[in-house]
Amino acid sequence: MSHGPISSKEPIRLFKSDFLEFFTHIHPAIIVALWFPVVIFFLARAILAIEPGASWIHIPIGLLLGAFIWTFAEYMLHRFLFHFRPRNPWQERVSFLFHGVHHAQPMSKTRLVMPPPVSIPLALFFYGLYWFIVAQLLGAAQWVAPLFAGFIAGYLWYDLTHYALHHFPAQRGYYKMVRLHHMRHHGKDPHIRYGVSSPLWDYVFRTMPK
Repeated sequence: MSHGPISSKEPIRLFKSDFLEFFTHIHPAIIVALWFPVVIFFLARAILAIEPGASWIHIPIGLLLGAFIWTFAEYMLHRFLFHFRPRNPWQERVSFLFHGVHHAQPMSKTRLVMPPPVSIPLALFFYGLYWFIVAQLLGAAQWVAPLFAGFIAGYLWYDLTHYALHHFPAQRGYYKMVRLHHMRHHGKDPHIRYGVSSPLWDYVFRTMPK
């Protein structure tokens, strides 16, 4: 995928249909309103499932582990789904709809967070994956809810971080580092530096230039 930035401040129209176009413009508050209750729901579900006298240590561990797993999913989705290499005009169109429009207009305030028509199917897929691996294969169903709560919290942090990186200046510290990391992804080479909330997996998979 290679879609350089354009100078026009008018948002690129993606669909002829006003109904479909509406869902391509998402304010970050919508993401919080949609996904924060999901985090609370699964956290409450994990807590209420604890039997009297049973250990609860899997809840904080699951939350932290789920958030960590998200950083890996974030990297993989960004690298292999959002930046897949199209081989025909149809794939080029899909690539632009998924992520190319963001590289074409990286400062568009309503196209910085993942639209629910994309994030909801992905969340359902990952929940099914958690249930299959953790509950069915490992027989540890009590871990699914805290893991998924942490995973969605990690996603929420990623989306809000992504919005902030494009619109809030950084003076120092970790935020300055990740902002510079992401701006170089946009400004220098879109095929490296895939981590947004963390550059960790760029170091692991050698997509961080030396």
